[in-house]
Amino acid sequence: MSLILSQINSLRNVMQDNRNWTELKCLLQTKEQYDCLIRDRKALLAEQDSQILELQKKIVRQNVIATKVKQANSSKWLQNQIQTLEMRLNNVTVRFDTILTVNNRLREEIENLRIQKTILDNFYAKLRKHLDQQKNRMDAAVEQSTQAYEQRVEALARISAMNERHSKDTVQYNIEMQERERIRDQENKLKTFVLAKFTDRSELEEEAKKKEALKAAQKAKKRQGESFESREVAYKRLLELAENGDIDQLVNGFTEKEGKNFAYFSYATELNNEMEKLQQRIKDLQDEITLFTTDQDTAESSSLHVLKELEDKLSQTTEKANEYEERCKESSKVLGQLKSAMEVLFKEIDCDDTKIKEQLGDNGQITDLNLMQFFALVEKKTNELLLKESILLYLEADGSLTSQTFTNPLLGGTELLQGMDPARICPQPPTMEGAADATDACECEGRGRRDYGRAVSQSVTSSWQPSQSQLVPLPPDQSQPACPAPAGI
Repeated sequence: MSLILSQINSLRNVMQDNRNWTELKCLLQTKEQYDCLIRDRKALLAEQDSQILELQKKIVRQNVIATKVKQANSSKWLQNQIQTLEMRLNNVTVRFDTILTVNNRLREEIENLRIQKTILDNFYAKLRKHLDQQKNRMDAAVEQSTQAYEQRVEALARISAMNERHSKDTVQYNIEMQERERIRDQENKLKTFVLAKFTDRSELEEEAKKKEALKAAQKAKKRQGESFESREVAYKRLLELAENGDIDQLVNGFTEKEGKNFAYFSYATELNNEMEKLQQRIKDLQDEITLFTTDQDTAESSSLHVLKELEDKLSQTTEKANEYEERCKESSKVLGQLKSAMEVLFKEIDCDDTKIKEQLGDNGQITDLNLMQFFALVEKKTNELLLKESILLYLEADGSLTSQTFTNPLLGGTELLQGMDPARICPQPPTMEGAADATDACECEGRGRRDYGRAVSQSVTSSWQPSQSQLVPLPPDQSQPACPAPAGI
């Protein structure tokens, strides 16, 4: 252990630890520096990415604006666009008229359905009234049947009371008769006992037989008397219940009441069945009315939705038409300014318009129809002037032209470009506000170069053939024309 501690505390190990600690410290500092550098680079990359996105958006917007400017400057495209929009407006108008026709037809159908609904409501009211009458009649019949049933119950109660009273009277009578018979039997026994002492045995037997026969006859007679008496009591009770003492009338009245009660009961049953049928019919009619109402609401909501969509489309089409009318007005205004400028230019360069007057019979005014022909005359006159000027310059220059560059009075000289800043020759990309001017300048520059090359080539090939010593190099394709001649219109 002491050896290990001595080795650890040795000078070599201590120096090694110091070197390791120094290297670790340097590595940590280097790591922190690289981390800071990485964070800075990431922030710079994020900023550059955002700038690139902004530049891309600006480029897209500039391209869109340039495209719109080109389209706006093209009168032919505008005319085609106007025709297309007019055709669309016509189609939308036709479609709107068709939808209005369909809407009118749907309104007529809705009106017919409303009339049918009114008829069904009237029919339902009649059925309801008839049902109420049937209910009233049924209630009256039920009330009458209830009264008849109560009377029948009362009659049955009285009959049952009479039967109970009769049964009680019969029981009381039977008890009294039994008591009397018992007393009489005792008396007869006493008599028989007394007589038995004085008579023979045979006589006693005959008398016993006679007495038994007499008893049987008395019992039969008693039974007949009891039934007759009970019938007599019932008959007297019926006479009391009868009004005029006529039992047949009472029985007939009771039978008639029973028949009426049965008829009332049958009629009430039929009325109940008929009422159930009418209630089912009313329920079916209510279901049909609900179905018609739902269909009507659905048709109205769908027609209103379609009408709202058509109104929205019509408003959008109207807005677009107004927008295109404004653009057409602006184009007409620009075209009017162009006509006035063309008249001034036509007079200043002294162009001959006899051909136009001969062909069209016009009075010399510039219109939308003959504007292209005036452009052709101006272009032709400009080419002639350029050709004459070039020939004069070639003739006046003599031998000094070989050491000097050619300067075109209309297109500007190269001396103007020698002292220019390269930044002005190659300008910066246009901003959002100047995109239209930059596009016009590019188109003007291209047309000027084409016109200049065509004019010089025509002058060299057709009008004048110079010698090899007189040929002078053409001005470089760097100068922009001061007032380029319109070509290719």
